[in-house]
Amino acid sequence: MATATVTATAISDTAGGQRRQFTAAEWGAMVKAGILAYGELPHGVLAAPDDEQQFRRRFTVDEYYALAKAGILAADERVELLDGEIVTMAAIGNRHAFCVRWLMKALVIALSDRAVLDTQNPVRLDIRNQPQPDLMILRWQDDGYRDLPGPADVLLVIEVADTSAGFDRRYKAPLYARHGIPEMWLFDLNRRQVEIHDEPSPGAYSRTRVVGMDGSLTPAALPDIAIAVADVLPQ
Repeated sequence: MATATVTATAISDTAGGQRRQFTAAEWGAMVKAGILAYGELPHGVLAAPDDEQQFRRRFTVDEYYALAKAGILAADERVELLDGEIVTMAAIGNRHAFCVRWLMKALVIALSDRAVLDTQNPVRLDIRNQPQPDLMILRWQDDGYRDLPGPADVLLVIEVADTSAGFDRRYKAPLYARHGIPEMWLFDLNRRQVEIHDEPSPGAYSRTRVVGMDGSLTPAALPDIAIAVADVLPQ
């Protein structure tokens, strides 16, 4: 079914879309590391002091890595960079892990050496966006992607949502569409269905289709593949 054009909404502090808050000690460490030259810390959210709206301080990808290098972001911290904001990712529960595990198995068998399957690794969309989707199908590259893939490398992005479906639908789908990624699958574990978003435009995907437990999934870029939804969604 077709959908109306959706404008990407602001990051909201809900499940799957919580801004990473900082302590005063972490703020001081940023200044000491040269990541920040100024700023305030209202309620753990960095803001520029000269902005009446307390516009949130947005980071570049390079600053994001500098935070990790300085130890402000832990190596195992589940965060991603979205529109310059550091956002905590929803915890991986049993159903989420099951779905990713069996999707990975099915896609590895189906893809063979025609494309690269990437699992829970980042993609660099631009200077302020480095999301970390659950799965991606990437164009084949002989070097195995020594550098992070960019939007032109992605054939399909897959998000698996237990508590974060609303955030993925309202925020991440428009983000991927805006960067020209041709197709996104959203596995909604609570509704036990998969949303297929395709035909990207600058503001949103122009088309959304819903596939239930009795259906199958075929990547647009690889039309000979068919994955039964019942084989990968937890019963």
